[in-house]
Amino acid sequence: VQLQASGGGLVQAGGSLKLSCLAAGRIFSIDDMGWYRQAPGKQRELVAEITTGGSTNVADAVKGRFTISRDNAKNTVSLQMNSLKPEDTAVYYCYAEVMSSSISYFKSYWGQGTQVTVSS
Repeated sequence: VQLQASGGGLVQAGGSLKLSCLAAGRIFSIDDMGWYRQAPGKQRELVAEITTGGSTNVADAVKGRFTISRDNAKNTVSLQMNSLKPEDTAVYYCYAEVMSSSISYFKSYWGQGTQVTVSS
């Protein structure tokens, strides 16, 4: 199982970006999916997560600006980021709780990280 994230880049403050993440491989089922971020010198923090049924949990720092969504049929999770601020600058990591075809429990998988840089 591999997670491939895309969509990062450089944007001016107030701009928008959309991150996408595809889970691929011998997947039997996916539970929660979401995004974390890590800024230089800081710990990795939760940005947003979403259940199979579509319930979401969004960090207070991005609430009202970021929207998480998923497509269960395509095994993808997306993060629409609007009204970006310089403090949103970080490497963004997607994750998914995946039950592959070879195991009978959910295991966490992480994407490679995508850089988001917001200039002031």
